[in-house]
Amino acid sequence: MTRKVFWEDPYRDRLETRVARVEGDDVFLAATILYAFSGGQESDAGTIAGRSVLAARKEGRDIRYTLAAGHGLAAGDAVSGVLDWPRRYRLMRLHFAAEIVLELVYRHLGPVEKIGAHIGETKSRLDFLMAASVGPHLPMLAAEAAALVAADRPIVSRFSDEANQRRTWEVEGFGKVACGGTHLRRTGEVGALRLKRDNIGKGKERIEIYLAD
Repeated sequence: MTRKVFWEDPYRDRLETRVARVEGDDVFLAATILYAFSGGQESDAGTIAGRSVLAARKEGRDIRYTLAAGHGLAAGDAVSGVLDWPRRYRLMRLHFAAEIVLELVYRHLGPVEKIGAHIGETKSRLDFLMAASVGPHLPMLAAEAAALVAADRPIVSRFSDEANQRRTWEVEGFGKVACGGTHLRRTGEVGALRLKRDNIGKGKERIEIYLAD
């Protein structure tokens, strides 16, 4: 099983580790700081032993990293994993911004069904089954999200079931949610947000979330 240091310390941008095994262009590490796509959050960018990671994907409790052909790595090799930290930090901020907005939607507009989500480097989005436009609610959602960000509350991430790799985040008094992503330490790190509505089909509404900076 790959030790997921990105859960232990999501702010760490470099890790000395070893190659656990190699399958052609793909390598598996004993421990890693490079997150693989899950729950809508895009994979991290970075390098392993100076080779760019072309793709990362979960495989059971391991993570498979694809490198360019001819990478020359072998099981047991000592390697450095280096994270593209600016990209990761934007992903973490946009991820938690989406978590805040989602909880507010459930609180004020529920019951609604979330049918999709994606967290990228430039924006995050949430898709819902909704008969009416979400547009009129955006000012209220934005104001409440801004208030939580301004309060700079602690965000506690922990295992709810370590044996099965299940995790939660919690902001006391706001919400506790199952999520295996990488999370900020405090709500204030999200910064100022901008929300935008997009209609993606009859009975479907999308909220796009942007960082104001």
